[in-house]
Amino acid sequence: MYKKILIPLDNSPTDEPILAHIRSLARLTKAKLVLVHVADGYVARFQEQLDLADSDEIKQDQEYLTKRTKELAGEGFDVKNYLLAGDPPAEILKVAHEEGCDLIAMSTHGHRFLKDVLLGSVAENIRHRTDIPILMIRALK
Repeated sequence: MYKKILIPLDNSPTDEPILAHIRSLARLTKAKLVLVHVADGYVARFQEQLDLADSDEIKQDQEYLTKRTKELAGEGFDVKNYLLAGDPPAEILKVAHEEGCDLIAMSTHGHRFLKDVLLGSVAENIRHRTDIPILMIRALK
C-alpha cells in the first residue's frame, strides 16, 4: 500500500500524535519514513545567501531530527531526514515529490477558521497544493 511516508515535524509536542500513529501504519505496510523539518525563522531563511554560521534554531532543529531519526531507526524503521529552510509548505512538497512519497502524514494544531486566515496553516496549504494523499491527526491541546 504505502511505500514511502513523509512526516513533517515542527519540533514541538504536536509531533507526538502523528509519530505514534504512523509507527503502526509503517510497520503494517513496511513503508520507509522521510522526516522533514522546515526552519522558517528569519536567520534560517537567509542563512545560505548571507553565508551565516548555523543559528541556535538550526542547531536545535538538527539535534531534534537526528534524535527522532535514531529513535525510529532503533525501532527497525528505514528512515531519513531533511532539515530545510524557507516556506514550509513549498519545501515539504518539494521533498515529497523528489522522494516519491505516496503519503504525507502530519499533525495539525487544530486552529479554527479565523486563526488559520490570520496565521495560515501549513496543513491546509499542503492539502490544497498536492494530489498526494494526506493523513492529518489533530494534536491534542
